[in-house]
Amino acid sequence: MASLLLPVIYLAFISLGLPDSLLGSAWPSMYTELGASLSWAGIVSMIISAGTIVSSLASERLNRRLGTGGVTALSVLLTAAALLGFSLSGSFWQLCLWAVPYGLGAGSVDAALNNYVALHYESRHMSWLHCMWGVGASAGPVIMGWALAGGSWQSGYRIISVLQFALTAVLLFSLRLWKRPEAAAIDGVAPAHHSIPELLRRPGVPQVLICFWCYCALEATAGMWAASYCTLVRGIDAETAARWASLFYVGITIGRGVSGFLTMKITDQNMIRLGQALIAAGVVLILLPGGQGTLFAGLVTVGLGCAPIYPSIIHETPANFGRDVSMSMTGLQMACAYVGSCLMPPVFGLLAQHITAALYPYFLAVILVLMVVMAESLHRRTADRRRGLEL
Repeated sequence: MASLLLPVIYLAFISLGLPDSLLGSAWPSMYTELGASLSWAGIVSMIISAGTIVSSLASERLNRRLGTGGVTALSVLLTAAALLGFSLSGSFWQLCLWAVPYGLGAGSVDAALNNYVALHYESRHMSWLHCMWGVGASAGPVIMGWALAGGSWQSGYRIISVLQFALTAVLLFSLRLWKRPEAAAIDGVAPAHHSIPELLRRPGVPQVLICFWCYCALEATAGMWAASYCTLVRGIDAETAARWASLFYVGITIGRGVSGFLTMKITDQNMIRLGQALIAAGVVLILLPGGQGTLFAGLVTVGLGCAPIYPSIIHETPANFGRDVSMSMTGLQMACAYVGSCLMPPVFGLLAQHITAALYPYFLAVILVLMVVMAESLHRRTADRRRGLEL
């Protein structure tokens, strides 16, 4: 049963990544047609993020009612409808309207799928599944680029929408393969609902939320501002800088593929440490006055370092806090993650505009230090629970 379901989950993770990079790829062509300003892409992105945060917090309740398969199918259907709405939008306000179901669909499926894999599969599958997200995120701009070559960004959104509708059909046919957590206990432990204040009182919860917030803030800031740093601070031409910035995401995707093999020998906790050490090495390389070669290596190394952290934090959630609350915790972690990725890139943008973009590696370093402190504190506070599971 689990082996039959795994390919469906892989497809779902590719589906999660497909729409994520579409707006950035299409916006230069979209905003003039929609009568919008260049900066208004941030408004659409924040609406999507707000919806994602809301649905992440509601994911535990939805999961108890519909099961993971039902939540995944409903969420992908919402995303497919929103993307179709994007392709039919003729004004900016319509785009904002369709951004609401887009965000609501993305958050609940992300939390539900991550929790399901954490409970039912080995750590290597979590890394490989997030690698599949990278495949989807890389394929999205390719599809949009092909559509733009034909002169229509609407076609790009329409193609991705059709793919999402097709995946919805696959998910509906696969519903019998999913275990419904509300119908049966997991390894004898019945899932339980806990409010946010109750969760925050558990040892290690504040630390993991800050740690996850830091990681997603760092990843989003590093990816969004890499090209600007290369151009404005290091004097690299815009075309080369754009290619180098894309290698940050290539590093994440390749790194997650490799991480899947490493997790067979290395624990989640040490995978997080390995990722943090690689990010630190990448930041140092960016800072070194060694020319373009060290800058190139630094950006790729930061991407490789980001690769194992997100999947490992998610996968160790049941061990850190208990299988009975893993769905509640995963939804809360996802919400904090989206807050970090939504807020911190604009914060750095303000620093770059009013002070200097040269703060880029220092900004990443400060976030990294806070993440390391919180991760180590988390593992100290949850050590007793993990030791109990090993006995």
